[in-house]
Amino acid sequence: MAAEQPVLISRDGRGIVTITLNRPEVGNAYNGAMLEALIAGLEELAPDGSVRALVLRGAGRHFQAGADLHWLAEAASYPPEEAFRASMGTVRAMQLLNEFPRPTFAVIQGACFGGGAGMVCCVDVALATPDAIFGLTEVRVGVTPSPISTHMVHAMGLRHTRRYALTGERFGAAEALRINLVHEVVPADRIEARLAEILEETLHSAPGAVAVTKASFLGACGLTLDARQMALLAHESWMQRASAEGREGLAAFREKRKPAWYVKAEE
Repeated sequence: MAAEQPVLISRDGRGIVTITLNRPEVGNAYNGAMLEALIAGLEELAPDGSVRALVLRGAGRHFQAGADLHWLAEAASYPPEEAFRASMGTVRAMQLLNEFPRPTFAVIQGACFGGGAGMVCCVDVALATPDAIFGLTEVRVGVTPSPISTHMVHAMGLRHTRRYALTGERFGAAEALRINLVHEVVPADRIEARLAEILEETLHSAPGAVAVTKASFLGACGLTLDARQMALLAHESWMQRASAEGREGLAAFREKRKPAWYVKAEE
């Protein structure tokens, strides 16, 4: 039996494209194959004038649980050029989503960690169910959120990003709403209807004007990434992943133990 495609792309008759992250058995955690498929899909869709909006979803119980830590552990042993390419995949996927020339939406349920939160920061409209759980958890395993760092600051502001990216705390949908990570928290039995309402409003907007307006906002506020910035983020990411801390954190995860840097509170 052929392996399931890591990313599913569908389109309705109005030009609304749905991208579904499709590794539900691991909470849609991304690996190299998923990133490649996501990048290829976004690169193909971006110049397509018939696309009116893009909706990002996760298959199954969870939206997106961040990077597949087994894949990260493997990538920690890659030679430098290959390790850099692995990190650049995340940087590129986020850049394409952030700069997509049509309105973008995310529908978030269950877990939304690490790179999943980064994806949410890159869309124009984020809707979450009350059960959604968020976390910027990279530091917990000794790696860095560099590929999504600029997008997190742009969405949540430096103050909130500093707290959650440094502590690695998990937080709920109400807090995600308070810190501007999501736009609305909607009951699960109502969220599809709410998405449909906003999409209907969006279809009244001229697609060319939307593309120019979005590019204008991002450009005027310095929220686009050039090649040099992308390379720096990818380099920082792979260097930390390959460090002693990165290797220890990923090993601790695999072995289901506390990492060496954890200090137990005195009793």
